[in-house]
Amino acid sequence: MKMETPKRPKARADVYRRLIGYLRPYWKQVAFAYVSVLFASLLNLYIPQILKDAIDLGIEGQRAGALFTAAGWILGIAVVRGFAAYGQRYYGEWLTHRVAYDLRNRFYNATQRLPFAFHDRSQTGDLMSRATSDITETERFVGMGLMDLTASLLLLGGVIVAMVLESPYLALYALVPLSLLLALTLRFGMVIRPRFKRVQEQMGQLSSTMQESMTGIQVVKAFARETDELRKFNAANEDWFAKRFGIIKIWANNWPTFTFILLSSIFLLLLVGGPLAIEGTVTVGSLFAMLAYVMMLNGPVQRLGFLVNMAATSGASATRLFEIIDTPIEVEEKENPVVLQDVQGAVTFEQVSFGYEGGPRALDGIGFQVEAGQTVALIGPTGSGKSTITNLIPRFYDPASGAIRIDGHDVRSLALDSLRKHIGIVLQDPFLFGVTIAENIAYGAPAATPDAIVAAAKAARAHDFIMEFPAGYETVVGERGVTLSGGQKQRVAIARALLYEPRILILDDSTSSVDTETEHLIQQALDVLMEGRTTFIIAQRLLTLKNADQIFVLDGGRIVERGRHDELLAAGGLYRSIYDLQLRDQEEFAALEAQLREQIESERADSDESSVQSPVLAGAAEERRN
Repeated sequence: MKMETPKRPKARADVYRRLIGYLRPYWKQVAFAYVSVLFASLLNLYIPQILKDAIDLGIEGQRAGALFTAAGWILGIAVVRGFAAYGQRYYGEWLTHRVAYDLRNRFYNATQRLPFAFHDRSQTGDLMSRATSDITETERFVGMGLMDLTASLLLLGGVIVAMVLESPYLALYALVPLSLLLALTLRFGMVIRPRFKRVQEQMGQLSSTMQESMTGIQVVKAFARETDELRKFNAANEDWFAKRFGIIKIWANNWPTFTFILLSSIFLLLLVGGPLAIEGTVTVGSLFAMLAYVMMLNGPVQRLGFLVNMAATSGASATRLFEIIDTPIEVEEKENPVVLQDVQGAVTFEQVSFGYEGGPRALDGIGFQVEAGQTVALIGPTGSGKSTITNLIPRFYDPASGAIRIDGHDVRSLALDSLRKHIGIVLQDPFLFGVTIAENIAYGAPAATPDAIVAAAKAARAHDFIMEFPAGYETVVGERGVTLSGGQKQRVAIARALLYEPRILILDDSTSSVDTETEHLIQQALDVLMEGRTTFIIAQRLLTLKNADQIFVLDGGRIVERGRHDELLAAGGLYRSIYDLQLRDQEEFAALEAQLREQIESERADSDESSVQSPVLAGAAEERRN
C-alpha cells in the first residue's frame, strides 16, 4: 500500500540536506574523515608530476638520480596515503553506522508516537521495509558513499586544474569529452532516482505481503491456501524484479557510453599531443602526465556513476523514511499539560462525535456520565460504536467535536502518560510479547517484585497453570503468546492489568471461544479486577449485563437506550430484541445448569446418607441371624 502523508520533503535537495544534517553532531569525526579525503586526493595529483620529472629528467636527461628521487617520493606518498586511507575508511564507516543508528531510532520513535489513526491506514510489512531496507540504502550513501563522492569530485576538479596548468591546449581537447561525461552522469542520476523510489515502494509492498501471510499462517494452512499465497507473493516479487530490471537496463545502456567517452579523451590526447611531443612542442613527460591525469579519472568517473546510483537510491529511501518521521501527530499534548493524580475514575462524555478517516461518523452526539467505581456495559449491533467509545477514553483518537472528561479534566488537557497510566485494557484477544510470563505480567509495571507478580497471577486465577510449566514464571511464550491457550492468555492479560492498578478499566467481555470451566475462572478473575474500579465492558454475557450499574445500548453511533437490565427488558426496545436473539439462550442455559447442579448435589447428599446408614442396617441384620 502506498502511504499518503500530508507532509513530504519539498525537493530532492531538501532530502540530501536533511541527511547531511545527521552528520552535524559528529563534526569532529567528519573533520578527521574529510581532511583524510582531501589529503589523499592532493597526494594523488602530485604523482603524475613525479612521473613527468622521472621521464624528462631521468630517462630523457639520462639522470639516474632523478629516477631514484622519483621512486622515493612515490614510496613516501604511498606510506602517507596509507594513513590517510585508514582515517578515511575508519571514520567513514563509523559515520555510516552512527547515522543509521540515529535514523533508526528517529524512525522507531516516530512510529511509536504516531496515533492509532496512522496505524489504521499503514501496513506493518511496509513499515518494516522502511526500517530495514530503506535505512540500509540510506546509510550506505550518507557515510562512505558521500565521502567517496566528495573524493571523486575533489579528484575530478583537481585533475582539471592540473591539466590546465600543465598544458591548456591539450587540456582543451581532453576536457571536451569529460564535460560531456559529467553532463551524462548528472542526467543519469535524475532519470534513475524516481525509478529507485518505485523499487523501494514495491519492496514495502512485498514485505507487507510476506508479513501478512506469515502472521496468518494458521488460517492459510487451515484453508489450504499455500499455493494461492505463493502466487500472490510471486506476483509482488515479479513486479519488484521488473522495476529493478528496468534500472539494470538503464545502467547497462549508460555504462558503455561512460567508458567510451573516457577513452575518447585519451584518443584525442594521443592524436593531438603525440605529434607535438615528436616536434618537441611539449615534452614526453608532459604528455605522459596528461595521459596519467586522464587515466586517473577512470576510477573516479566510474565510481561517480556508481555513486550517483547510490545517491539516487539513498534519496528515494530517505524520502520514504521522512514521510513517516514528518507525519503530523494527530493526538498531541498541549503545552504544560495537566498531570492526572489522585484519580477517582468519574468519566463524562459531552456530546461527543467522531468518525474514522475516510468513513462515516462512528459516534454522533454521545453524552453520558459515569460515577467513580460504576460498571457500564456497552451493547449493540456490529459497527454501532462500542469500541470507538472505549478507544476515545485513553485518547487513542480525539473526538471531532464535544469533550471527554475524567474527574472533570478534559482528556485533551492531560499529559498522555499520566492519563493512560490510570487506564487498564483487557481485550478479547490479548497480545503477549515473546518473553517470559513474568515479564508479560509486569509489562505495565516493570519494577514489580516477584511476589507482586505472583500475587497478581493468583488473583487472575493464572498461578496454577503457570506453575505446571517446567520453568514456571520464567517460561518464554511464543510469538504473540501462541504457546498458551486463549483462556491462559486472557488470564495473563488480566494479571497484567491487576499489577498495573488502574482506576478505569476497559474490557472486552467475550468468552465465547473458551470452555465453561475456563470461562468461570476468567469471570472470577474479572470480578477481582473490576472491584472498586470504573469499568467499561463491551458486553457479550448476560451476567455482565445483569450486574452492570448502567447499560448503554448503541445503534448507528448513538445511545438509543440506557438503564439497568430489568428496566430495558420492560421497555421492549432494541435491548429486548438483542436479548431475545442472543441472550435468552444464555439465561435458559444458566437455569438448566443451576437445575442440574442442584440435582447432582441432591443425589450426592442422598448417596452420603446411604453410606452413613448402611453400617446400622448391617448390624441389625447380623442380630436377626444370631
